[in-house]
Amino acid sequence: MNFEQYDSENPQIWTLFVHYASMAKQKGFTKYSANGIFEAIRWQTKEWGNDGFKVNNNFRPDYARKMEKEFPDFANFFEKRVLKAVRIRK
Repeated sequence: MNFEQYDSENPQIWTLFVHYASMAKQKGFTKYSANGIFEAIRWQTKEWGNDGFKVNNNFRPDYARKMEKEFPDFANFFEKRVLKAVRIRK
C-alpha cells in the first residue's frame, strides 16, 4: 500500500496529525517530531486504521511532508532525512 492510498482510506489520521502539529506550534515549538505526533495519536484514539494498526509508522515522513506542503507555515517544522528511494507521488 502506498501513502496516497493509506491516507485516503484513513482520513482520521490526517485530521489528528494536523491537530497535534498545530497544538505543538501553538505551544511555541519551532521544531517537532512526526514520531511524537504519531505516539499522541496512538495514546488518544481508540480508532484503528484499515491495516490493523492505529497508525502505520511507515508513513510518518509522508505525513510530515504533506503537512509542510499543505501548510507552508510549517516549512522546516519537522526534521526529515533525504529520501534514498524514489516514492511515487501524485
